[in-house]
Amino acid sequence: MIPARFQPVLDELSPLARRFRDGGFRLYLVGGTVRDLLATDAPPPTDAVAFDFDATTNARPSEVKKLLSGWADALWTQGERFGTIGARKRGPHGDRVYEITTHRAEAYQPDSRKPDVQFSDRIETDLSRRDFTINAMALEVTSDSPTLVDPFGGAVDLATRSLRTPLDPHESFSDDPLRMLRAARFIARLGATPDPALVAAVREMRDRLAIVSAERIRDELDKLITVPQPTAGLWFAIETGLADVFLPELPAMRLEQDPIHRHKDVLTHTLAVVENVRPPDESASVRTPYDFRITRLGALFHDVGKPRTRGFQKGKGVTFHHHDAVGARMTRTRMEALRYSKADIEAVVELVALHLRFHTYALGWTDSAVRRYVRDAGPLLGELNTLTRCDCTTRNPKKAQMLAKRMDDLEVRIDELAAKEELAAIRPELDGRQVMEQLGLEPGPAVGEAMGFLLEIRLEEGLVGETEIRERLDRWWQTRYSE
Repeated sequence: MIPARFQPVLDELSPLARRFRDGGFRLYLVGGTVRDLLATDAPPPTDAVAFDFDATTNARPSEVKKLLSGWADALWTQGERFGTIGARKRGPHGDRVYEITTHRAEAYQPDSRKPDVQFSDRIETDLSRRDFTINAMALEVTSDSPTLVDPFGGAVDLATRSLRTPLDPHESFSDDPLRMLRAARFIARLGATPDPALVAAVREMRDRLAIVSAERIRDELDKLITVPQPTAGLWFAIETGLADVFLPELPAMRLEQDPIHRHKDVLTHTLAVVENVRPPDESASVRTPYDFRITRLGALFHDVGKPRTRGFQKGKGVTFHHHDAVGARMTRTRMEALRYSKADIEAVVELVALHLRFHTYALGWTDSAVRRYVRDAGPLLGELNTLTRCDCTTRNPKKAQMLAKRMDDLEVRIDELAAKEELAAIRPELDGRQVMEQLGLEPGPAVGEAMGFLLEIRLEEGLVGETEIRERLDRWWQTRYSE
């Protein structure tokens, strides 16, 4: 029996299914859509809007195009050589994107990043080439009644939270080595237990991940760190040695700290901080909006410089002097290797460089301290505040409460000053043109020095008024000129 949660999806697919059936072909809903609809702990959808429509068919790409012609609002064929035809159709829930792929039986060559595509007429052959049994289920929508095709026991594995491959894991991971990292994501996302044979295969084949493009690895890493609780998946990548291939800085943090102070190791702390970062709509303490993915990446990298800066100081124990600066450089190098965008790199590097900034204001939040903190954080204020809160993993409740109160006090002070000043864009009270007019200067280094002088006044004292700031500028210039 097909669960009732499938009905909205079946209703929306019905016109397309009829076209394939009338043309003498079969059409199957496949992959993650079927998996998520079958998940017993997922709430039944009120409509189909939350699901991507991936389908497979025994029709060849040329036949798929003919069947979609006149039905789809738009058609694209960039993936045709791999058997995939894309389409867009406006439906009851807005525009829907469909990807329909001919049954495939491809395999990857040992030194290749791209598959040797072969088409098949059998759905079972197509499903056997899928990554995991929980994704190797299909729902035929062209039969008299919807029929679940599950030749590898994916439904049982989904119910028991078991992660297996349809074929021998060595063959599956040889076909597409990225599946080894994808396993980490499903372990984390579904709370799944990997089959021992799968774990052994990852340990043996981890170096094959090197043939996968950096962009694909990056995208899979982003998916892993943005699941609600990524720790189990990250541990899987570390313990199998997979992380050594694409993110060696992560296992390098698994070092022992000063036993006298009983600090937790850096890696355990890092993973705790990553999980502490919750989506904005789940975080009760949020006052400033933040980017969840960027903040999670900041948490992942924030202490990456500690192994290289680890030292021992008499009377203080283990030290990590300048690990923020060292870590920022290491973060840039790794993110560039993973082909992250320039904007992503700059944001995460800045978070790593600034993650200790909050603790430099130990004497309280004067107006000047607040202005400097906000200026340093710039557009990453929400991300930096969130990372700072989440960086507290102490088991001492008094210490945790004290740190939380300090952050609360800071955010209140930011709000108070923001109501009086333009904290979001702290700048000197006069612009460069006004400085040149006031002092009779041409563009040059002296203007920059004057702007720096005015910025210090703004940070220390806030807005002092145009008359006052011009008088101070004149006095500063006279003093500088006389020197």
